[in-house]
Amino acid sequence: MAFQVTEVQKALKGADYPMDGPQLAELANRNGADSDLVDALRGLREVEGPNGVMKELKGDLGDEES
Repeated sequence: MAFQVTEVQKALKGADYPMDGPQLAELANRNGADSDLVDALRGLREVEGPNGVMKELKGDLGDEES
């Protein structure tokens, strides 16, 4: 499943990095993210910031214009 960058940013609003996958998933869940995104985040290793999240998810990010 492809996730929009803005969808990921909204899901991780208020993140206090560094965070690992389970922490990111919990935050996204609290922020009302789609369950597929929550599951994808849960599998991530610890990241230092939003750019790290995007790098980890890059194969799952969709084009904003599609």
